[in-house]
Amino acid sequence: MNTFRFQFFTLFLMALICTGCSSLLPRSTQTNELPWSSYEQAQQIFDSITPEKTTLDELHQLGIRPERTPNVSLLNHTDVMRRLAITANLDLQFLPPQVRKCIASHHSCHAYEIEQKHLYHERHGNFWMDFLNFRRQTNTVGWQFDALIIMQDELVVYKLWSGKPNILQQEEERSPLGPLQGVGTTQWRR
Repeated sequence: MNTFRFQFFTLFLMALICTGCSSLLPRSTQTNELPWSSYEQAQQIFDSITPEKTTLDELHQLGIRPERTPNVSLLNHTDVMRRLAITANLDLQFLPPQVRKCIASHHSCHAYEIEQKHLYHERHGNFWMDFLNFRRQTNTVGWQFDALIIMQDELVVYKLWSGKPNILQQEEERSPLGPLQGVGTTQWRR
């Protein structure tokens, strides 16, 4: 009877080892403290900003203020020039007139740079292959929204945005030697 229990336990343990326990694999979420819960919401807020009409107070009412909103940077006029890749060789006539006027005003020209993202990383596949470092598979999904809002004094004069509404990245790492991969190189370096 004991040999039967031992065989059953061994069979059960082998079945557990051979199956992928993906629920045991790590997951992580990378978010900035977001004032917006989705890419669409960020886009709607950005679309409601009208150059030469929206004021600094109205931006603050929309939730865009560097002192309270994470990942919103305050830029001075030289930072604005750097972001727009303005160099001594670039003719300023290619810039919109509002931006040229703002940059010419120097200290009254500033901008908000917004970088918002929400990423979810999930490893999947066979737990033991992942745990022993033979094969790791990771999916990353989410979104990212970036914007530049240029202001002269208290008035928005120009806005620019870019983003990734639907991020999907798949990564797979294979190490044929598993946990032994790289052991030889670290021994030789000592």
